Amino acid sequence: MSPSAFAHTTVLLDEAVDALALDDARRDGRYIDGTFGRGGHSRRVLARLGPDGRLLAFDRDPEAIADASRIDDPRFAIVHDRFTSMRDACAARGWSHVDGVLLDLGISSPQIDDASRGFSFRGDGPLDMRMDPTRGVSAAEWVNTASIDELERVIRDHGEERFAVSIAKAIVARRAERPFSRTRELADLVADAVRTRRSRKDAAQDPATRTFQAVRIHVNQELEELEEGLSQAMELLAPGGRLAVIAFHSLEDRIVKRFIAARADPERMADLPRRLAIRAADLPQPLLTPIARIKPGDAEVAANPRSRSAVLRVAQRTTVGFA
Repeated sequence: MSPSAFAHTTVLLDEAVDALALDDARRDGRYIDGTFGRGGHSRRVLARLGPDGRLLAFDRDPEAIADASRIDDPRFAIVHDRFTSMRDACAARGWSHVDGVLLDLGISSPQIDDASRGFSFRGDGPLDMRMDPTRGVSAAEWVNTASIDELERVIRDHGEERFAVSIAKAIVARRAERPFSRTRELADLVADAVRTRRSRKDAAQDPATRTFQAVRIHVNQELEELEEGLSQAMELLAPGGRLAVIAFHSLEDRIVKRFIAARADPERMADLPRRLAIRAADLPQPLLTPIARIKPGDAEVAANPRSRSAVLRVAQRTTVGFA
């Protein structure tokens, strides 16, 4: 099936691109879209860039790369890799700094809706979940080989699932009889494992939601990728450059929030007790200035319910550390 067969609605499209502050002074700057997806943000950035502006995009998904190849614009380039390759990719192009970095985290609607990708528990497909299905360990391989302790830890920490112990035990017992290969097999097992323990409050959410999130995050190393990507973005941002990150669940948003706060608050940066008397002049200076925290409006959520959990955080690089 072609990459365009599944529709994708870009979340916080105008807000995220506005956050990059592509005004007259920066229209000819260099920008990074670390998560091309289906190109909604990239295409909007290109529409605002000047003739000498440049946009470098990244994505792990071969189908996203195929969509990006349709953009015929000399100002645009796509890299088939994780966004943690941005430092090396910029160095290869002779870019020492960039004027903005945009990260739209999580998975796209085409990845969710295409059962063959194995991300969704609502259909039935191969239990894969890799953003790049040509590389790495699939969800099935991991679920069938991970220790019970590792299963419990990942499901608890990455899925915030309070029934992680029961689910891990059920997975190990089931795979001893027959290894997992399909998404429906894992979803049904999770539902059975927690059926009698769930409260009325849980009823609105599919019982497999948190486990599938946890396995997907682990297989793709999403949290480790985010932490390293933020650090590389920090290295690359020029004074006045903008960092804009859209997160879709609390684990991601917490990392982004703490990253910005630690570089905006001199006392946090120095890891100093707040009661310790230190002259302001001796404190390290802020590297980032928080600009905004933006949620989708009612109209966007009504038109695209998948946007309801999104949080866009924006920060601006200060002049500290630049000659």
